[in-house]
Amino acid sequence: MRTLVTGCNGQLGTAVRELVEHERAAKSFDFCDIDTFDMGDPGAYGQYDWGLYDTVINCGAFTAVDAAETPEGRVSCWRANAAGPALLSRTCSEHGITLVHVSSDYVFDGTAEEHDEDEPLSPLSVYGQSKAAGDLAVGCCPRFYVLRSSWVVGRGKNFVKTMKALSDRCANPVDGLERVTVVSDQRGRLTFTDQMAQAVFHLLDGQAPYGTYNMTGSGNVRSWADIARATFDAANGNGDAVVPVTTEEYYRNAAGPVAPRPHNSALSLDKLASTGFVPRDWEEELAEYLEELVSA
Repeated sequence: MRTLVTGCNGQLGTAVRELVEHERAAKSFDFCDIDTFDMGDPGAYGQYDWGLYDTVINCGAFTAVDAAETPEGRVSCWRANAAGPALLSRTCSEHGITLVHVSSDYVFDGTAEEHDEDEPLSPLSVYGQSKAAGDLAVGCCPRFYVLRSSWVVGRGKNFVKTMKALSDRCANPVDGLERVTVVSDQRGRLTFTDQMAQAVFHLLDGQAPYGTYNMTGSGNVRSWADIARATFDAANGNGDAVVPVTTEEYYRNAAGPVAPRPHNSALSLDKLASTGFVPRDWEEELAEYLEELVSA
């Protein structure tokens, strides 16, 4: 039987593909992205012989949380994050396929300091609402895993790379950038995509009980400003250039719509640990990631 990986060109999809190519029989995997398979289009499903598959790993998503607050973005967001997973869930249900789907801390309002899998859904934003709808749809599939992440970092554009570039600018006297404001009242843990990919296959290989699992890095809960400061220090020793501000202060003069963010994004990892998988400490992995960025 084969495995189909959707969203293969995104940060998580890339990590899944790399793991497959290095550790698995890649010939039994098929990879696609929205350019070849739009999972939000009911007419696209006829291109696959679903009887060949026993697993679908959905890495595709619309993640531009502020753009989702616009009329055009709202449509695209719901298509990718809700309609697509619903169609995948129906298809997998009809063919006895296991569906793996990656979700987000944005399905919660962030009032609890740490969120477990049983907390009622309470999304604040259009993005969060679409992800919550996708979770509910995937949960209708008899064989499903939902893995909830937060603050994802992998290959491609991400917060840490952006902070590294800003640190370089602050370190360059010609540039003129002296300080950078970063939000300090949103707290959570980074999720590195290599760990998420390993967690996916851990659940599949171990035939863990179906259901929803939180999956982020383990370790301390920090703010975005803490992560920025660590990045600046590792890159150029200029962590003092990071100025902590509140979310309200940061977005006060925003030109476009701003999606509400949960202030607490930390996810409990106890359920995942009970299956035998304990993610790496995200701060240790961040240090290694920064070392690679700085030496590149």
